[in-house]
Amino acid sequence: MQRSLAEVAKAIGAQLQGEGLGIVSRVASVHSASWEDLVFVEDPKFLDAAVASSAGAIITAKFAEGVGSRKPLLIVEHPKLGFARAASFLADEPEKGSVSATASIDPMARIGAGVAIDGRAMIGKNASIGEATRIGAGAAVGQGVVIGKGCQICSNVTIYPGTTVGDRVIIHAGAVLGSDGFGYVRDRKTGHYEKFPQVGTLVIEDDVEIGANTTIDRGALDQTRIGRGTKIDNLVHIGHNCQIGEDVIIAAQTGLSGSITIENGVVLGGQVGIGEHARVCEGVMVGGQGGILPNKILRGKGVAFWGTPAQPLRQYLKQLAALARLSKK
Repeated sequence: MQRSLAEVAKAIGAQLQGEGLGIVSRVASVHSASWEDLVFVEDPKFLDAAVASSAGAIITAKFAEGVGSRKPLLIVEHPKLGFARAASFLADEPEKGSVSATASIDPMARIGAGVAIDGRAMIGKNASIGEATRIGAGAAVGQGVVIGKGCQICSNVTIYPGTTVGDRVIIHAGAVLGSDGFGYVRDRKTGHYEKFPQVGTLVIEDDVEIGANTTIDRGALDQTRIGRGTKIDNLVHIGHNCQIGEDVIIAAQTGLSGSITIENGVVLGGQVGIGEHARVCEGVMVGGQGGILPNKILRGKGVAFWGTPAQPLRQYLKQLAALARLSKK
């Protein structure tokens, strides 16, 4: 969508240095930019290259104040964040809602204004879809599922009954939400396993993003919850009864057993594995392939943990150095 630089500056809270009547319509990298693109620069050493590029304007930081530039500058405190907000501001308006003739919608389902439902999607009995939400091709929304406003449910997503999805949630292709947890009881006499009831619910709060082919189990008897603003990568598994806080980042191929608590602002790197009933406290960071044992508690806002079993990074590196010295002897 075409916008004037003055409009973009106002939208992202930037100080505009230069002509504000210029028009931009997209964002791009410095190397691929054209005259209608916005680029961003966080490091002063890259500013000259951006000015010499074909970009229409540059989002940058306060170090550029007063710098002579033939291109308009939009000066913000955090250029990368300003660039992300500009990209959202410039995005095309969503198409008006339409329902494919091949979609299957139960007569008892409630469909909000402006909802788009693509081909072969299925909406179950008493499901509720909020305004301006899009349901992708082949998606299955189960009986009684509640989906909020402005969500994007991509192709072939499956949402089981008992799931509630907040507003502005993005769920990428192939994700499965609200399936049964992995819970069994062993008969000591026969050695056979019998299924433990999986009758709880799943709640996804507002502004969550869930990656492709990720799976999140419903609670066994109570609730699994994903907090507001949490971002979950592709191929992640979250087991039953987990409580994930707000603004958590979970990278690809991470696996969480049942009944785990992840507090606000935690960062989990790729392929982290966490045992049941563990707790990761607010602001903790766990490096890639870190392993957290069952019932373990990791504390320390801003502290990075690594290794299996996970321990503070500095301690882990000391142990690696000690092992290296021993191997030389």
